[in-house]
Amino acid sequence: MEAFLVATHLSSLAAAAPTTVTIRTARQRLPLPPTPERNAMNNEHAIFTSVLDSEATGTVLLRLIHGGLIVELLSLSTDVHPLRLVFPSFLLNSPAVFLEDSELHVLAVTDFGSLYRVVVPVRGRDLWRHEGDNIWPKEYMIKSFPDDARSCFVQAQGTYSVALAMPNGSLLRLDVDSLEYDNHEEEWTETLCHQGSLLSSFTSLLPSLHSSHPNSADIISLGTHSWPSDITSIWTLSRDRTLRLWKHKQGCCATTTLPYASQSLESSRASSSTGGGNSGRSHPLLDEARQNLLKVFSTTTTSGARLYVLAFIPSISSVTSGGFFCLVDVTDDQLHIVAVIQCHRRTVHCHLQDFIVVGHTLVTLWETQGRSTVEKTNLDFDAYDRRDVQPAIWKTASYAQEPELTPSYMEERLLSPGSLTEKFLEAVFQPGVFSTLSLRTAIDQYIEASLTLPGDAPPQLSATYSTLCENVAAVVGCTVVLHRDSQSGALQYGNYWTALKRDWEGFVARCREVERSARWPLALGSRGPHDVIVIERERAGSLVIEDMAIYLQRLIESDHLTDASFDILAVSGALRQKLGPELMSSLEGRAIDLIHQEFGFSLVDILQDQANKLEVLETLDEGSASWFDGRLQSIGDLDKATRAAIDAIGSLDYVVKREDDEADLSTLLPSTQSDWARGLTARYTAISVEARYQLSLSLITLLLYLSRELGQWDVSLIAEVFAVFKGTAMLRYVCQQPAERPVKELEGSFDDDVVSRMRNMDVSHNRIPSSVPTSLVYLLLAQSSTIGDIPVIGHTFLDNSGLLQSVSPSYATQFEVVFCERLRLLKFYDVARELLSCLPRTSSAIFVLAQVWLQIGRFDEAAQLFEKLAGSFGPDHALSPDDIEALTSLLPAAHSIQSQFAYYLFVSELFKTHLLTRYEVQFAQLAISTAPPGTDTSSLWATVTKGFADLALYEESYAALMAMPYEKQKREFAGQLALRMCEENAVAKLMTFDFAGISEEVESILSFKARNVDPRLQPSYSKILYTWYIQRGEYRNAAALVMYQRAIKLQEIITNVQLFLSFGEEQLDSYSIAINALILVDEHSQWVILPVVGESARKRGTSSKYIPESKFTSSKYETQVIHLADIQRQHTLLSAQIAIIKRTPELLNSSEFLLPPSVLVLRLVHLNLFSQALTVATALNVDMTELFTNLTAQCIRLSKSSQTSPPMDSDWLLTDSSITWSGSTADRAWRFLRQSLERHDGAETDHRYTKACLETIISLDRSSPPPPWLLQIIQNHHPEYLIRLSLRYENIEDAVSYMLDLVKKSDQRFTREPSPENASSTWLPYTLVDQVIVAASSLPKPPLLLSQLRNEIANRMKRVQKLSHASA
Repeated sequence: MEAFLVATHLSSLAAAAPTTVTIRTARQRLPLPPTPERNAMNNEHAIFTSVLDSEATGTVLLRLIHGGLIVELLSLSTDVHPLRLVFPSFLLNSPAVFLEDSELHVLAVTDFGSLYRVVVPVRGRDLWRHEGDNIWPKEYMIKSFPDDARSCFVQAQGTYSVALAMPNGSLLRLDVDSLEYDNHEEEWTETLCHQGSLLSSFTSLLPSLHSSHPNSADIISLGTHSWPSDITSIWTLSRDRTLRLWKHKQGCCATTTLPYASQSLESSRASSSTGGGNSGRSHPLLDEARQNLLKVFSTTTTSGARLYVLAFIPSISSVTSGGFFCLVDVTDDQLHIVAVIQCHRRTVHCHLQDFIVVGHTLVTLWETQGRSTVEKTNLDFDAYDRRDVQPAIWKTASYAQEPELTPSYMEERLLSPGSLTEKFLEAVFQPGVFSTLSLRTAIDQYIEASLTLPGDAPPQLSATYSTLCENVAAVVGCTVVLHRDSQSGALQYGNYWTALKRDWEGFVARCREVERSARWPLALGSRGPHDVIVIERERAGSLVIEDMAIYLQRLIESDHLTDASFDILAVSGALRQKLGPELMSSLEGRAIDLIHQEFGFSLVDILQDQANKLEVLETLDEGSASWFDGRLQSIGDLDKATRAAIDAIGSLDYVVKREDDEADLSTLLPSTQSDWARGLTARYTAISVEARYQLSLSLITLLLYLSRELGQWDVSLIAEVFAVFKGTAMLRYVCQQPAERPVKELEGSFDDDVVSRMRNMDVSHNRIPSSVPTSLVYLLLAQSSTIGDIPVIGHTFLDNSGLLQSVSPSYATQFEVVFCERLRLLKFYDVARELLSCLPRTSSAIFVLAQVWLQIGRFDEAAQLFEKLAGSFGPDHALSPDDIEALTSLLPAAHSIQSQFAYYLFVSELFKTHLLTRYEVQFAQLAISTAPPGTDTSSLWATVTKGFADLALYEESYAALMAMPYEKQKREFAGQLALRMCEENAVAKLMTFDFAGISEEVESILSFKARNVDPRLQPSYSKILYTWYIQRGEYRNAAALVMYQRAIKLQEIITNVQLFLSFGEEQLDSYSIAINALILVDEHSQWVILPVVGESARKRGTSSKYIPESKFTSSKYETQVIHLADIQRQHTLLSAQIAIIKRTPELLNSSEFLLPPSVLVLRLVHLNLFSQALTVATALNVDMTELFTNLTAQCIRLSKSSQTSPPMDSDWLLTDSSITWSGSTADRAWRFLRQSLERHDGAETDHRYTKACLETIISLDRSSPPPPWLLQIIQNHHPEYLIRLSLRYENIEDAVSYMLDLVKKSDQRFTREPSPENASSTWLPYTLVDQVIVAASSLPKPPLLLSQLRNEIANRMKRVQKLSHASA
């Protein structure tokens, strides 16, 4: 088994943004860097890279990105965020990094001639994690820097020396004696060295005098000994293949011309010269671009310590190799070619990118059609000293065979079921195919190209997406439109699908183009004698040893498998090739379908049926079938060969022994691998799984070919083959799954975001991906604590999965189920569900599947599975010990489930954590039904009752409440249920519950709420409590009291106009309801009792929400009795106030908008609302004199007017009764006045309202006599008032008439009752009589009745005298 290359994308390692440091310059008016060309490679692709490896820092990768503007330091050994140094101008493409005294020194030269030293403090393996503010740069302006720097390149020899290749083959050396850590600038010493004398430097420009080619002496490669070292010499290689040695302060002191083509050592040495030699033959010059052609190293041989320069001479036109190496001994500052090492034929037309010497091994990196290839050979220095040079034996390492997403390959993938978009997305986002950066670049290019199309741009092109996969799925194909046929009008689906496929193929082509640039090899690195690192523009890889499956698959693909023990794999692989891609696609699809099914028949019958359906035997011609039969016969024992193949497929040679408890999920620890190593391990695992899958698929293909003979096979062997295929298929599915790792959200304002983009020189990038897609296996490996190299960790992961250990598809092992549970815990629910569909429905598999259903929102299916699993717990279960162990390993450590009760309790809590009350209640009920005797189930009863209430299933909640065996808990929850129903507007349902035995708890909580909750809030507990009491016939101390309290609280709340407008009507309704309730009470009990709240309690707030509980619970408290009449008066007043405000809204502008009763009555009178005014005045005991005065005036006005219909504002003439009266409006008005006097005036009022009416009539209209009925009332009850009133208004004749009537009536009584005891009843106001007679006598024409009055008075006086004498 050999080594092969495994790499991972650097853009998928660090999800967090890099730390960015901007480097300033002291140069004035330095122009800004030019904008990169549109079609140039991605800015994140490196153009130069180098590796620094040390015990203190681990492996640090230096990358020159953004066209040479940014130096990025990336750790491959730790998870430290990358560090980016942004320079003010482009760098010459050879910056270097060195470690000295816990500091990283970055040396770089800009194209404007500034030498920078950037010192980065490091703290062990934490590197620069907390040192971002302590990074300091130093700038030195090179004085001898040429104007044109295009042909210059740099080689840093260490922290104190830098070499700069100048035009015309000169070398500028910069040295510094010490580092300046203060603010002083470093003093570099510049030494410009030429190849030889001054004359030779001029003649080098003259082809006729020096060379047949101009610029032949230009340096194209520099070499120095690795630092730290005391070797300060520099070696250069020029275009004419001349190797030169440059010493400090001496310049060029030795040269030799290397051979043009591979030749013997003797001829090479013959062309060598210490003082410089030129070949007499002219050869093509090497390319003028800088190349890695020199390496300087030291080693120890039998002859002692030796110093060598290894130079590579490319052979561009050779058909035998890509070039050769010249090993030059430079130990004594002399240049002696000791060996020529020819490269392998595989390197023809390849380009050497880099090479290193690790120990005695030469490692080369070649660019082979855009891909990296590593060639290795051993260097035998002792043999070279003996001049015993043998042909080099090269070993090649390349990447494992990967299918390229060509249109033909995608056509094969589209043969399997599935949508076109789904197939392309699966191919594009398969881990390891394209990097995040490549996909983002490709989709940006696609959007940019789509926006240039004519017409309106689809909205998908400008939308924002949360994930990259969502972005690609929405954008690609959005410009493809389904058209109709111009003639038939039918939809052209065929053209649509063709155009959509072409659009996807175009996007994939863009991805391939960007990814090809990302995979361009750049450099090699070493992390020890056996660990070689391959660095590409966007990837970093390593050489890894093959495992058995990868080894066998590689040999089968190349048809080089010679091991007879694995002939069966070679035959099955050849059979697959013969069957063709279309049949193999169908065969593979059917095989995958089989592992998702539970077998109702034997595997032999199933395989024979599938072989008949696929017509495997009929596909092969007779000759091919005979050849395969012969090959199979040559194998001999197929049983043994098949078992050997199964063992090879499932072999895990590098696995670390698994402990017995390692399958327990609780033992998973964080991984000790770095992100980069973990990415390599994930890729290695995917390659190994793919190889195992292909080998197992080959065995399945062979079984289908031999289906007619399977009846003679061992059934267990067929089951094992199928189990291996199932395991590898499941692992392959997992390895093909991408994952999205969240990126830390950018903090700060939008300005900070702009600054961050400017620092990263990515201001044109308008979308920042929210996550970095990587492999699901990568996330699974992060849970492993295995220590070792990549194969060890990869095989340990496969072993821990347990998917390669199964021997039958009819069983689900503990490790298989635990692996599915790990996927579920990582929240890859679809992947876990897919794998569980491949496992038989054991209890442990169903348990994991139920939790998957639970977490993806399919709650009914989850509850159904959980309920079915109940039989697996308790003493009566029928599980095997393996099933019990598997099921136990899935349960949390805190739950030891030994009974169905404990299981139901666990599931109920599980649903509770997901806030699924319905199912929590369901399993809590099941737990109650299975609870052992004596178990405290109070919490379960609480869960059931509260859960039903939360679900608005109040009848069920009430039933559970009434069935609750805990009396205290029942009483507590009764009030809670009532409140919950009130809050959820289920009052009607609440009123149907009687709460037998605990109704007082409901009344207590509702009463408390009614007293203390603001009546403006909903629900209205006062109304609810009123309804509760009314239904129970409690009218007085319940219903009436509740609503009256509500009215009082509303009254205290109403402190301004807005509150009155909002709640005045509601207060009035509360009074009305309280009155109605009290009316239903017995007449002698129409009152309620209220506690008297002191002023201190009233001052607690603007509303009297607070009523001390002691006022209701104490046996002695101050009370106030409120009768029905009191409530009615308050109702009447409020009703009148509301009516007045409705009639005159301008009252609201006054602070005293609530008028007192007397003013209120007058306001009603002025509004001509006499009927309402009478009612209010009567209810509030307000004097109605002014009312009747105005009413009388209205009657007089109507009598004098010709109006036939009553005014619209006269409510008293528009009542139901008055509107039916006959007569004119004036007649009806006088009738209303008469009835009102009869109703509201009488002896108790001393007829003062009648007197007021009469006086009003007389004062306003003396021309018309008062109504007889009005005079009759006064005359019957207050004749003296009538006489005096006549005298007052000088109606002497009427006064005489009224007096005469009074005397006659008195005489009649006197005649009937002549006894002295009744003298009071016969009394006359003689003074008034005298006043009348005097007033009448004074008239010029005395009234006619005056003489009669005098006679009556005289006669009366005689009778009185006679009576007086008689009594005497």
